[in-house]
Amino acid sequence: MVMSHGSWYACTDPAAEAWPCDTGEAYPSYRGYGYLGEKLAERGFIVVSLSADGINLTSYDYGDRVRLINEHLRLWQQLSTGGGSLADKLPQLRGRVDMQRVGTLGHSRGGKGVMWQASDKHRDEIPNGVRMGAVLALAPVKFDHPEGDNSDTLITRTPVAVVTSGCDGAVKEAGQDYLNDAEGRTTKSAYSVSLRDGNHNYFNTQWTPPAQLGKDDSTCPDRELSPATQRDALTTYAVAFFEKNLKNNASGEDLLTGKRALPGAVSTARVVEPVAGP
Repeated sequence: MVMSHGSWYACTDPAAEAWPCDTGEAYPSYRGYGYLGEKLAERGFIVVSLSADGINLTSYDYGDRVRLINEHLRLWQQLSTGGGSLADKLPQLRGRVDMQRVGTLGHSRGGKGVMWQASDKHRDEIPNGVRMGAVLALAPVKFDHPEGDNSDTLITRTPVAVVTSGCDGAVKEAGQDYLNDAEGRTTKSAYSVSLRDGNHNYFNTQWTPPAQLGKDDSTCPDRELSPATQRDALTTYAVAFFEKNLKNNASGEDLLTGKRALPGAVSTARVVEPVAGP
């Protein structure tokens, strides 16, 4: 499992203009998903959360986020065969990583990044020996530039899911449009869920008050979900999605389809059924 974030902040000082940070220190957004990583690890997943701070400060090319992920996947693929630069740092995992069952999760701009990677037109950029089995976009950015590399129109053979929130003050529920892209095109089921009273930032503990740069971006603060409730709902949904698509365990299918409620949250689920294809 590889998790990628997106943030307006690369350094603890928002006035920083150069990388490495010319003022302040690197902002630890990647640590904000530890609660989710721990739950996935309890289920047997190996979980890595990437820092994209340098990209946040220097690049608006969403392909750079994917290239960062792919470089990490290349290193892990080498480790899976017993070699590479990670072998000395993670000797306990040499030859024990299954790179045929890889999942990614991206939040915000990172969500757009993993969907960009999941698109069939970018499939050839995934390192040899790596098979993408599941992609989850969390409150992702969504816009289309049909003629440019930043186009994120989704046509994919990879199982995907999208999580959005009805009170998201940053990107609203634009990510639901990824399922519109997949309609009639995907050869694997595509899922989405909208948390009615969730916001954008509470999915990341480093973006949640009282963290240094944390803020409440909710458009409905009078009825918003608590951070703990929002994270519990995401964790339950993400575990069900990755268990189904990476471990062939469909016991959480009812959570993905909305037949069973997520804990503490009112939500609306959607499923795009696959069409015949390769």
